[in-house]
Amino acid sequence: MAHRLRPVGLDFVESAPVRLVFAREISAAPEPVFRALAEDVPGWTAWFSAVTSARSTGEGAGREIRLRGGTRFEETILVARRPEVYAYRVDATNAPGARALAEEWRLTPAGTGTHVRWTFAADGTAPFRFVLNRARPGLGRAFRGAVTALDRRLSRP
Repeated sequence: MAHRLRPVGLDFVESAPVRLVFAREISAAPEPVFRALAEDVPGWTAWFSAVTSARSTGEGAGREIRLRGGTRFEETILVARRPEVYAYRVDATNAPGARALAEEWRLTPAGTGTHVRWTFAADGTAPFRFVLNRARPGLGRAFRGAVTALDRRLSRP
C-alpha cells in the first residue's frame, strides 16, 4: 500500500540527507532531451529500462511511475523550465522507509550535445538511507544506460 511522503520543494534537491548525483554527456541537443523528459512521459518506458509504466496526471502537473520490481510513485512536477531543468517530488510511494523524495534533471549545452545531470534526493528511515547509499553503483549504471538509450532514441531519424 502506498504511503504519503513529506512534501518538499526544489531546495530539497540540494539539502536532502541522501543526494545521489550522476552526470553524462550525450550527443542530443538540450531541447529534444527536455521534451523526452517533460513532455513524452509515456516514452520513458522506451529508454529507461527500470520504468515499466509512466503517465502524466493532473493535466501534466504530475506523473504516475511504476518500476520493475513493483515500486510505484505518485509525483508532482516542481519545475519544468525549458530546456534547462525538469524536477519532481514523490507524493506517495510503496517504497518502505521513504519519507521524502525528489529528483532533478539539469540539462546544459555541451558543444552540440547536452550535459545531463540527474540528482536523486531522499530522506527516510536509517535502513532506507543505508540501502539507498548502497544502491548508488546500481543507480549510476541505470542512469548511464538510460541516457545512452535516450541519446540513441533521439538520434534516430
